[in-house]
Amino acid sequence: MKKILVTGADGFIGSHLTEALVRAGFDTKAFVLYNSFNSWGWLDNCANDVKGKFEVFAGDVRDPNGVRTAMKDCDAVLHLAALIAIPYSYHSPDTYVDTNIKGTLNIVQAAKDLGIKKVIHTSTSEVYGTAKFVPITEEHPLQGQSPYSASKIGADQIAMSFYNSFDTPVSIVRPFNTYGPRQSARAVIPTIITQIAKGSRQIKLGAIHPTRDFNYVNDTVAGFIAALKSEKGIGQVVNLGSNYEISVGDTVNTIAKLLNVEIQIVSDDIRFRPEKSEVERLWASNQKAQDLFGWKPSYGGLEGFERGLKETINWFLDETNLMNYKVGIYNI
Repeated sequence: MKKILVTGADGFIGSHLTEALVRAGFDTKAFVLYNSFNSWGWLDNCANDVKGKFEVFAGDVRDPNGVRTAMKDCDAVLHLAALIAIPYSYHSPDTYVDTNIKGTLNIVQAAKDLGIKKVIHTSTSEVYGTAKFVPITEEHPLQGQSPYSASKIGADQIAMSFYNSFDTPVSIVRPFNTYGPRQSARAVIPTIITQIAKGSRQIKLGAIHPTRDFNYVNDTVAGFIAALKSEKGIGQVVNLGSNYEISVGDTVNTIAKLLNVEIQIVSDDIRFRPEKSEVERLWASNQKAQDLFGWKPSYGGLEGFERGLKETINWFLDETNLMNYKVGIYNI
């Protein structure tokens, strides 16, 4: 595996993964969403040690010709490009079908035709819906509780169908709630940190009782690279999670403690999901990732979570980074 294409390389996880691949010595091509500003997203501000050391391809995963062109000279594809915001999927579900399902079809179709050696498709813990049992293994039923999660279930099934039908070498990596520097404020941890960083002590949130299995971005990236290097993941779905659950409310209090501030949580109606769409509980089993990839989270448990939060907080407190966020606006 010499030349690697990363789709969604301009995003949160994708930019970190691109940097890590360059540092690991891979010939890396970053597939970013074409725009007239020629912006590469977070890669515009990538770390100095990787700057200028990766190739950039601007396109759109919804375009099969562009996807095929980007993949032509690659050995493997790490497919992260997706629409991921759950609230936005409520009023624009069609775009999720186009990007997440059809985009994934374009990737695996090109991989089949071009003889790509490995495709790692990115899933999400949202496909499980509210946990029916914990910790959640890969055998847990899939539940489309939002148009977003339904589109990712569809994308996962498209990817796996090419393995079953054509022996396309597909692995599905299913990260639980990744957090860390560069994450969008549509996610709960950046929402909390940015509000506090801008001086607010009344933190606007939706439901605070659901639990999540938060995975620090460095661990998620390490999981992708472990999957890339492993011979054992083809035709498999593998969770990447910390095997530790914490409620949103306790997460708020942990962040406030680390920042040494007193805060008050304020319920904001616009931030609540429809009742049957809320995922009440997520808690990952990561045993399969350990068995197949030799992967374990470095930021597991409460101690690891607090360590990851400290690194995340420090990044957001840098005014250069914080200025990228519109704190007074609810991000959907």
